[in-house]
Parts: sequence; structure tokens; C-alpha cells
Amino acid sequence: MNETKEAVFLVKLGELVLKGGNREGFEQILRRNLLTMIRSRLPGARVVSRPGRFYVMCAGEQVAVLEPLLGKLSGITGWARSRSVEKNVDSLLAACVDEGKRLAAAGVCSFKVTARRSDKSFPLDSYQICCAAGDAISAAVPALAVNVGSPGGVISVEIREKAYVYSLGKKGLRGLPVGSAGRGLLLLSGGIDSPVAGILMAVRGMGLDAVYFHTPPYTSEQALAKTLSLAETIGSYALGVRLYTVNFTEVQKRIKERAPEKWSTVLLRMAMMDAASSIAKKNRAKCLVTGESLSQVASQTVENLGCGESRAGLPVLRPLIGMDKEAIIVLAKKFGSYETSILPYADCCVLFSPAHPVLRGSIREAGELYAGLETEPLIAAALGSMEIHKRGYYEPRKKPYSSGAK
Repeated sequence: MNETKEAVFLVKLGELVLKGGNREGFEQILRRNLLTMIRSRLPGARVVSRPGRFYVMCAGEQVAVLEPLLGKLSGITGWARSRSVEKNVDSLLAACVDEGKRLAAAGVCSFKVTARRSDKSFPLDSYQICCAAGDAISAAVPALAVNVGSPGGVISVEIREKAYVYSLGKKGLRGLPVGSAGRGLLLLSGGIDSPVAGILMAVRGMGLDAVYFHTPPYTSEQALAKTLSLAETIGSYALGVRLYTVNFTEVQKRIKERAPEKWSTVLLRMAMMDAASSIAKKNRAKCLVTGESLSQVASQTVENLGCGESRAGLPVLRPLIGMDKEAIIVLAKKFGSYETSILPYADCCVLFSPAHPVLRGSIREAGELYAGLETEPLIAAALGSMEIHKRGYYEPRKKPYSSGAK
């Protein structure tokens, strides 16, 4: 396609189209999120809403910027650059032939045509459109063979206020638009798991804040910088996160001084849940989110998870709970957090892990040990000096953004 002309992208909405009477509210949130993501990056771009579809119009040279943004927009099943033509048979078939040539140029050897006719006044019905377009493409592009059962490419036709023709679509994140499922607080470490957990919850529509516990001088400035970079990645999916960095050095020292060594990781987790719950409640978050996976490490046995959760005071969501490390790594690479997560700067959980941790702690014993630590004033002091970092926000433009007709 000519990169100098205006590009039209058809964006397909996801499961929110099944929301019945609540659908309009979900679509409004998704549209707002789309505008937020593109308004500072694509000057002059427009967004037009239609039932079950959004259309994004931008300059041809902006395509390389737009598509990565759409790849981070939850709530859509996919998108495709489309040809927009007048609603007459000749124009439609010419566009289908052009799209067939595009498939052939991309190395595709077989195709089929699908059609949706929202405008019933169009002279051909959906089946007739498929037949006519298939014949026209086969005649004009001999390199393409019709294969309805297992095509190498699909050319799609939609008859709406105009005729749209597209192929080579890209898959979206699916899920629900960020902000449609409340707000949670992510316990973020510098590891592989927690960033993936946060992004998965964003894809399910949850807005996010995050908290990171560090213990200087035992943890380095590089470890903090690494976590800030991970927050930037998460924020690019969640439309921004506020990262609360909490100095937990005195709490960590108290645990080391008073607690049996084998309990140190579980008790630290309880203190983190305590502090995180306080932050969440003050910021009206409805839950905590963690990257825990069942029995991946000693602190994540079902018994030890129960010990940590006993101090939460809020629901604890664990989107990775049934996943193994290999599956989590696949997602980390897909989301773009993996290379940062494996940088060799350890967090406090790793540095202070006991050689022989308790595997199946009881909530009663954990509670008694935790009470003996008398961490309340230490946690209060840590929260009083915490810092807030904003990461991953899409900065608004100074001039009003043109959203097009709704």
C-alpha cells in the first residue's frame, strides 16, 4: 500500500461485544484508552466508532508507530490495515484484486474470501460477494489458488457505511479494556513472574499500581533501576502505573534478629502483605496481585501462601498460580519484560533466602512468630518515607485531539 496516503485500520473489538446492556460502557472505556495511547504519538490521527468496530485513520508514515500501540491495547481481538472504497460492485472487486496481489507479494499461495454485509441495500449478499470476489482474484492473480478449507490467507470484506477490504490481519491481546475491572496493587519484584502477572491482570481490564520493597545497602541501585524499567513495561499495557518504592531494610533486620531462620522468607512475605494492604486501601485498590506460582519455590506452597495471605486484608489474585516457569517465560518474552527481568541484580527476597526454609508453615505458628516481631512501627516508618514513581503513562498532547465522528 502507498505509505504516503492516509492509512485506515479496522480494529475488531473483543469479548466486550458480548456484554449485553453493559456493552456501551465497555466500548466507551476502550475508545478512551485507544485515544489515550495514540494522542501523543500520532498527531492528526482520527478514531471513528462503529458497532463492533473502531477505525483508526493516520498518515501512512505513522503506521510503524500505530501498530505497536495496538499490540498493547487490551480489549481487541485484532486489527488490519484496510482498503476503504465506495459501495459499488466494481470498486469492491477492484479492491479485492489489489488485496489478492498483496497476498501474493507476501508469498501466500492460496486464499479464500469472507464477507459481512451490515448494509442490506448492497446488491450482492455475503455469499455472492465471496463468489464474485473469488472469481475476480483468481482471474487477476494466477499465483493464488482458492482453498476454502485451509487457506494461506483470508481476504475479508465488510459492507458498512463504506466497503472495507483487508487481509494479513494481526492478533490483539483480547481481554477487556483497562479500567473496566477495578484497580489492584501489584507486588513487583525484579524477577520474571510478577511483571507477567501484572500485565495479565491489565489485559483482564484491571488498572494497576505497584509496590517494590528494597533493602539498601543490601540491594543495589541497579536493582531499583531494573524494577523501574519493568514498571515502564507494565505501564505501557496498563496505561501507566504508580510504583511505590518502600525501604524495608529495618523490617528485614528485625526478622533476621528475632525470627527462626527457616521462617524468614514467609515472615518477610507477611510483612510485605501488611504494608501492601495499607497502600492499596489508601489508594482504593480492591485487591493485591502477585506473581506467585504454586510450589515453584518453598514460599509458594499452598500452606505458605496461606501464611502470607493471612496478613493481606484484601483479596489476593495470583494469575500465574497454575503455570510452570517455561510458560511464564514465554509470556515474559511476548510482553517484552524478559530481558530486563534476567538482569543480574537480585531483590531482597533472593538475597535473604534461608538455606533450609520452612515448607509447610501453619498460619497459627506464623501468626505467633509475626506478632513477636513487632513490625508495626517499622512498617509505618517505611511507608512514611516511601517514594512514588510514575511509569508507562501516555503523555497527553497540549492541543485538543481529533477523535473523529462517533
